[in-house]
Amino acid sequence: MRKKERAALIVEALKEHYPASCSLVARKDYELLFATRLSAQCTDARVNVVTKELFSRWDSLEAIAGADLSELMEVVKPCGLYRVKAMDIQKCAQALLENHEGKVPDTMEELLKLPGVGRKTANLILGDLFGKPAIVADTHCIRISGRLGLTKSKDPYQVEMDLKKLIAPADQNDTCHRFVHFGRDICTARSPKCTACFLLDICPQGQGK
Repeated sequence: MRKKERAALIVEALKEHYPASCSLVARKDYELLFATRLSAQCTDARVNVVTKELFSRWDSLEAIAGADLSELMEVVKPCGLYRVKAMDIQKCAQALLENHEGKVPDTMEELLKLPGVGRKTANLILGDLFGKPAIVADTHCIRISGRLGLTKSKDPYQVEMDLKKLIAPADQNDTCHRFVHFGRDICTARSPKCTACFLLDICPQGQGK
C-alpha cells in the first residue's frame, strides 16, 4: 500500500472515532497563542487551570504587557519553564500591541517573529484561528505518524513536510487534533493498545505485535 493511500484511510478512520477539537481553552486569539506557548512540556489540562487564573487576573493584552513579571512568573509556574514562558508571553503581548494592532497575525512568517513562537505553535494558530492548512508536529503527531509508516523522521520540521505531501490540505489541521485524542486513548507513548486499535490492519508496527 502506498503512503498516500494509507494516509487517506487513516484520516477517514480517525474522523469516525474522534472530534477535531483542541484541548486548550481560549476565548480570544491571543489566549490560544499564549496557552499553546505554555503547553510546551506540560499537559493541556494543567495549562487550562493556569490560563483560567492568568486571563482572569490580566484580562487584556495591555494588562499582560504591563504586568509585574515576577507575578506573571508565579502564576505560570505550574506549567514548568516558567521564567522563559512568562517572559515570552509578556514580550509577545508587547509585540502584538506594537506591531500588529493587538491582533494575532495570520502568516507563518509573522508568527515566527513573535517571542517564543515556533512552527508547532504557529501551525496550530494558522489552523485553529484562520482555518489554513497546517500540520502541528507535536509529540503525538511525530510518534503516531512514525508508527503508522507515514514518516521515517522524528524531526518536527521533516515530519511536517512529509505529512503535508500525504494529507489533503483541508484535512491537515483536523487530523493533527485527532492524533492527539488517538495518542491519549490508544496509541500511547508507552504500552500502546495495539490489539484494540482500529488501525491495526494498516499499521506496519502494530502488525508485528
